[in-house]
Amino acid sequence: MKKSIESFFEESKKWKKEYTFLRMILLKTGLKEEFKWGKPCYTFQGNNIVLIHGFKDYCALLFHKGVLLNDTNNILVQQTKNVQAARQIRFTNIEEIKQIENTLKKYIFEAIEVEKQGLEVKMKKTSEFEIPNEFKIELDKNRDLEKAFKLLTPGRQRGYLLYFSGAKQSSTRSKRIEKYKEKILIGLGLND
Repeated sequence: MKKSIESFFEESKKWKKEYTFLRMILLKTGLKEEFKWGKPCYTFQGNNIVLIHGFKDYCALLFHKGVLLNDTNNILVQQTKNVQAARQIRFTNIEEIKQIENTLKKYIFEAIEVEKQGLEVKMKKTSEFEIPNEFKIELDKNRDLEKAFKLLTPGRQRGYLLYFSGAKQSSTRSKRIEKYKEKILIGLGLND
């Protein structure tokens, strides 16, 4: 993981030109550049607006409340089906960024307006997440497990539900549940 904003830009290999160009655009918006989660994050009055990050096949601007933006150009992408608030604009080369530079500025300024207005994303409640059938059966069989699961924080409950339901096969879901029962019983989350 990069240690600072400068090391992020200096040591990046694959997306160096793209990152540098995105940074130039963002610095002209008046947002404060900070270093969070090992990435350059641009904030307004202490609130996260957008960050720069990259993956194997693309680099991206990630808008923290992207779901609230009017995506008039249809360029925002939901990273995975479980991401509720954030949205990305993805790039595979610097030319793509240059072609939509004005559009990017429009989206950035709209994201700042969303923050100025104090708009919040209505997040799905933990009770609205689907409980995989294999986990329902296990909870019905084991009241201690059910009680321990209900005592977990909502975030820890969601983590388990997403992880268990992420398996395509029933046998894999059952193996995951079996593997993590003890952690649930002692009050730990998936990544604790």
